[in-house]
Amino acid sequence: MAPGLFACFRKRSSSTSSLDINKSTATNDAATADITAEELKRGGPVVVELFSSQGCATSPEAELLFSRLGRGDFKLEVPVILMAYHVDYWDYNGWKDPFASSQWTVRQKEYVESLNLDTMFTPQVVVQGRSQCIGNDEDGLIAAITSASRYPPPAFQATFERPTPESLQVTLKGALRVKIDGGADIMVALYESSLVTNCRNGDNKDLVLANDFVVRKLAKLYSGNNIPSKKTITGTLDFGLWEGFNSTKCGIVMFVQQHGSRHIFGSQRIQLPANL
Repeated sequence: MAPGLFACFRKRSSSTSSLDINKSTATNDAATADITAEELKRGGPVVVELFSSQGCATSPEAELLFSRLGRGDFKLEVPVILMAYHVDYWDYNGWKDPFASSQWTVRQKEYVESLNLDTMFTPQVVVQGRSQCIGNDEDGLIAAITSASRYPPPAFQATFERPTPESLQVTLKGALRVKIDGGADIMVALYESSLVTNCRNGDNKDLVLANDFVVRKLAKLYSGNNIPSKKTITGTLDFGLWEGFNSTKCGIVMFVQQHGSRHIFGSQRIQLPANL
């Protein structure tokens, strides 16, 4: 993709608004929960996705804001689940981001299309797959989180195995607790925090860059139509691991994302065992 199609933005707010399961067909954009009124009122976490790059001059500010959000510095009453995707379209600009992937660029492009935006840019934040703002716009970010639609978190249990030193096997079993009308994917992300990079070139030359909640792997656990809220779902995923993998710095996120709209209807975070 040509560099001219992308932008690196400073602060400026811009919101837009092997499984067992029964299958059927529907197309509307609704989710219903078979739970108590109190649970529905309380809701679950809000998924906040950051699209960033070590090659973008304004991304470090957004990454710092993202880390502060994860530490709870803003004392929000709304729980959040954070995932940072490093895109690869700034890699031409003198510094190749070690965490960048074309897979994350494609994911951002899908949001650009679903949110009817004109261009791709970094740093960008997408909240619950429904709204977006510039990633270093603190006020815009907090407003998007506190006003986001919330859904009960899935109720899944996870077990972990290391079949080889280079792989991690994750088995998940549980229920979504929300009925999704229309097609949806159950996605599982493996992320890593406390990453430090000495940037030796590009727009952030000579800076020490700190990155948290960096998505290293993303896989689809299940894809289907009209996923029932109480149906038990089980599945196993195999993740290839990277050099220096340390389970104490990592966790997994499960989230349910509707086809087409890309709206997120529920999410759950599971920390990895320390001795994995």
